[in-house]
Amino acid sequence: MVSTTLEASPPPAHYKWLKRALLGFGAVLFVVGSFGVYQRFAHGHLDANYGSIVPWGLWVAAYTFFIGLSAGAFLVSSLVYVFNVRRFERIGRLALFTSLVTLVLALFGISFDLGHMERAWNVLVHPNFYSPMAWIVWLYIVYFVILVVELWFLLRRDLIAGAAQPGRRAGLYRVLALGSRATSEASGARDRLVVRVLATIGVPVAVLFHGGVGTLFGVVAARPHWHSGLFPIMFLVSALVSGGALLIVVALIFQSGRKRNRDTVLTLGKVVLGLLLLDVLFQVSDILIAYRGGIPGEIAGLSVVTSGPYWWVFWIWQIGIGTLIPLLLLTLPATRRNPIAVAAAALLIVVGLFGMRLNIVVPGLAVEEIRGLTTAVASVRVQASYFPSLMEWLVTAWIIGLGLLLFGVGEKLLPVERQPMTERDALAEADTVIELEMRPERDQPEIQDVPV
Repeated sequence: MVSTTLEASPPPAHYKWLKRALLGFGAVLFVVGSFGVYQRFAHGHLDANYGSIVPWGLWVAAYTFFIGLSAGAFLVSSLVYVFNVRRFERIGRLALFTSLVTLVLALFGISFDLGHMERAWNVLVHPNFYSPMAWIVWLYIVYFVILVVELWFLLRRDLIAGAAQPGRRAGLYRVLALGSRATSEASGARDRLVVRVLATIGVPVAVLFHGGVGTLFGVVAARPHWHSGLFPIMFLVSALVSGGALLIVVALIFQSGRKRNRDTVLTLGKVVLGLLLLDVLFQVSDILIAYRGGIPGEIAGLSVVTSGPYWWVFWIWQIGIGTLIPLLLLTLPATRRNPIAVAAAALLIVVGLFGMRLNIVVPGLAVEEIRGLTTAVASVRVQASYFPSLMEWLVTAWIIGLGLLLFGVGEKLLPVERQPMTERDALAEADTVIELEMRPERDQPEIQDVPV
């Protein structure tokens, strides 16, 4: 593909309203959810609906969901920085930043679930490495350090260049550059080598900690609904599906995926489609094996999922919204070549996978281990049924709002990667300008935002 000397210009004006709407929605979730955060710190777990029978609820499901997004986004970035897949090079930095943001959200989710958050440091000082949970916590620390350092080396030269420019951001870039001033090609080559080494180390770390989350469920023999050797693999595959799908949505909104990054969005859509089909295969296999085995505990857990109080989460949320509709959008000729339709399918996949996480966490606990216990003890905390309280939903909304705001802050403050504009990019930019110029008079002011 022939490249020109032009630089990729800022996104067209019609993306600005979408970003503003997204950030506005995030701000609303953050402000409204703050009341739930206040309740959580003021009253502890009193306003939550989980109890002795179902001790894990919405926040644990959110934790497994966000940690899957983080691992999946990082593994997509490894295609660029480890395996040198240049087709996804434009979303490499975005994938790393997405991985870092979703990791922070996952840690918030599990922190709110802890009864005594102030005691969390004990797992670092007194770890029991016979427990998968101890391994996961230490892997999170290693993973977080890898993400931050790798992202810094990717941004280092841009931070130095930004520090030399006039404006209010120069001081911030000077601080973030940490005193580094080398901008030569040799230093850039060293940066790329460091990034490749870190990304190579990060791949097994990401696989281990998210496979470890699946192991955390799979090794609990007392919960037949979870006790499966497929769980670590299923968690990894669903992480790749959700992480890739989230990157499609973010690339469309923040990187002009409808025009300039069209090929990247469509190609990643094909990858996500293949991974989604593989994920469905694992889910069907797990369900059929459990039904064929006829073990009462496994059948009871599946019955809660498919025909019990959570049937709608499985059939409508997970299967309908998160699987069937995206499969149609990603396979029909009229939609699979449309980046907006592909991004819509990706968004539905992300939403559907949150339902899948709920279907893993809650039904596995909602089966009585001692028959008749819920009727023998008259307490709201001894119930096999569970539905999140308003406070739990508000805290989850706060976490999601925080994530959207972090994306907005990242786009505003982090230096933009300037890549040479290809011939295809130049044609896409020209099409965008022509499209805007042909609008009625009332839309003409928007043309001022589009660089020609």
